[in-house]
Amino acid sequence: MADRRALDALRSLVAEREWAQFHTPESLSKSICIEAGELLECFQWNPHGDLADAADELADVLTYCYLLADLLNQDPEALILKKLETTRVKYPLDRARGRSNRYDQL
Repeated sequence: MADRRALDALRSLVAEREWAQFHTPESLSKSICIEAGELLECFQWNPHGDLADAADELADVLTYCYLLADLLNQDPEALILKKLETTRVKYPLDRARGRSNRYDQL
């Protein structure tokens, strides 16, 4: 990971409060879903949403994602880069550009 400041800050906050005991893959996965729902709620009645609230909720989603990746001994940046490569193969540029079809419908 190129910049570990966020992860180091998360680790410190969790350690200072002794919250790691509550962090299981299941609990963190649930928290990601809950916070993602709260992010979606920011846009429920307004397609432009409240950007300040959306940014806070997005930070919550990312926080739990980083904590889960850390718990599973995974590098979030490496996970993203690997998934991007898989996506490039599944969605070749010549067939996917400007289309929202699933890979098996291209």
